[in-house]
Amino acid sequence: MFDWAQAIADWLVYDIFHLDKGGHLAEALNFFIYDVTKISILLVAVIFFMGVVNSYFPIDRVKNFLSRNKLYGLEYLMASLFGVVTPFCSCSSVPLFIGFVKGGIPLGVTFAFLITSPLVNEVAIGLFVGLFGIKTTIIYVVSGVMLGTISGIILQKLRLENLLTPWVKEILANSQREQDKFKNEQLTLRQRLPIIWTEVTTILKGVMPYVIIGIAIGGLMHGYVPEGFFEQYMDKDNLFAVPIATIFAIPMYSNAAGILPVVQVLVAKGIPLGTAIAFMMGVVGLSLPEAMLLKKIMTFKLIATFFGVVTLCIIISGYLFNMLL
Repeated sequence: MFDWAQAIADWLVYDIFHLDKGGHLAEALNFFIYDVTKISILLVAVIFFMGVVNSYFPIDRVKNFLSRNKLYGLEYLMASLFGVVTPFCSCSSVPLFIGFVKGGIPLGVTFAFLITSPLVNEVAIGLFVGLFGIKTTIIYVVSGVMLGTISGIILQKLRLENLLTPWVKEILANSQREQDKFKNEQLTLRQRLPIIWTEVTTILKGVMPYVIIGIAIGGLMHGYVPEGFFEQYMDKDNLFAVPIATIFAIPMYSNAAGILPVVQVLVAKGIPLGTAIAFMMGVVGLSLPEAMLLKKIMTFKLIATFFGVVTLCIIISGYLFNMLL
């Protein structure tokens, strides 16, 4: 989908700046240019789309329905399954997360999507089948979906809405006022578009500095952190290898397709599959760049709670993988 963005990044880094392919600076800069382009486009597209939807669709009814009706966890499962069909990395999922929050979707349901989206997608599934077989792939997909579902339920039970930043609360208030205006005035789509675009630019101005900083951190990690740096701590004889692998993975940043070959190498070197997959989930599902992007939306306490719950669930999954496989 974003091959053109990769082509632009390659052209700038290798043809304009004349950096050597494979060099640390080239890798970091290439990653930065590609991700800034990709995530900026996603932000504009998703926020604009959600603005159009919100201008017509009674989001307050959806919010009340999801909040008050007993769906027995199906709303979290549906959000996780939606994450499966959106092949984004953790930072790319943030624009949709903002759209969900702006649309009034309960925070736990939104978290379920944010967790699953980078972990499980068709690319990761295809690579998993080729590298580890059908059985392991099925277990991984089911565990990824359940990880998002269960984490979402836990986070919703903690009632963390008050830990959203004042900026988000203002965005939500503006969204509700705009929707009331749309209802009362019965505006045409052409009349709605300037109002929607003003909202898009407002959100972009607030988020983009964090996007750039977050991706810059990710680019530096991508270019300068050696892939084999943490292997010595994941030995099969280390009882604490799974939590160590998960925690050490957080400073790194990659998507599922990028980290799976590393997982294959780790397994080939004798590291238990569950430990290697916990490392992969930590890299893909949790990262410092993602935390930087979320900082505009969440207070530090909410980010820490989100990371803590997901880290705990990943560690449990890692130990279960080691027992099952």
